[in-house]
Amino acid sequence: MQLVFAGTPEFAAAALKSLTAAGHDILLVLTQPDRPAGRGLKPKPSPVKDFALKQGLPVAQPASLKDAAVQATLRKIQPQVMVVAAYGLILPPAVLSIPARGCLNIHASLLPRWRGAAPIQRALLAGDVETGITIMRMDAGLDTGPMLLQKKCPIAPEDTAGSLHDRLAALGAAAIVEALDRLDSLTPVAQDERLATYAAKLTKEEALIDWTQPAEAIARAVRAYNPFPVAYTWLDGERLRIWFARAEPGQAPAGEVVAVDRQGVRVGTGAGLLVITELQREGAKRLNAAAFAASGVLRPGMRLKPAPA
Repeated sequence: MQLVFAGTPEFAAAALKSLTAAGHDILLVLTQPDRPAGRGLKPKPSPVKDFALKQGLPVAQPASLKDAAVQATLRKIQPQVMVVAAYGLILPPAVLSIPARGCLNIHASLLPRWRGAAPIQRALLAGDVETGITIMRMDAGLDTGPMLLQKKCPIAPEDTAGSLHDRLAALGAAAIVEALDRLDSLTPVAQDERLATYAAKLTKEEALIDWTQPAEAIARAVRAYNPFPVAYTWLDGERLRIWFARAEPGQAPAGEVVAVDRQGVRVGTGAGLLVITELQREGAKRLNAAAFAASGVLRPGMRLKPAPA
């Protein structure tokens, strides 16, 4: 099938790889402009661009799809379908109407739950036990179009946003190939608006730990913010990043360190204890609990706080 593909991060690159391997004709790849990255802040191509160039695929990086010249290009090449995965730019109605068989989106949730920018992280924060992939036909709304195909994925107790992302990326890559193969026989199903929830974009500020929350909620947050933006707290004016943690029964004042040993750093919360098993000081390497315990930075009786002071 003749396709235009629009996507930017690794999640989208997995789908593009799957589509090319399946033999689809990729007429054009759209991805966001290169962004500054690394210590030197040099422009870095997106994972989608990087893969596309290695495959010799044509790439365009418009700042907006409202540009008349971009729309003219899309009309000229006449794609049968436009596949969109974590692109990051809005498709205006003029673009949605160009592909002969519509625009299909690969969304990392079981719609209508978790429409929006951060469905993986919001599912973890909410304590969902299941998520998945939805292939939907796009309309002018935010992830509101009719659904063509869904694939379910269990959420394991130890899943982080990173591990769940990788499984969903692979699932989405397979699902879009299946959806295109079955496009003539798939029946669009309208989303139930009564079940819709919104997955707001992540911010660094929300990753600050509130120790008055229950340990279970904090442990979910640690998993949801790994690998970005990473949950953190403050100790004597120094930021401590928390990469892995779990909840266990117990009672102690919120934010108070009650034990530091090879098994973890135990901290009081609003309900239960948080056992931190991997953490990181500002500007230092990530350390497991045993290495951090040996450093002597944390001792019982210290208080972790939601502010530097």
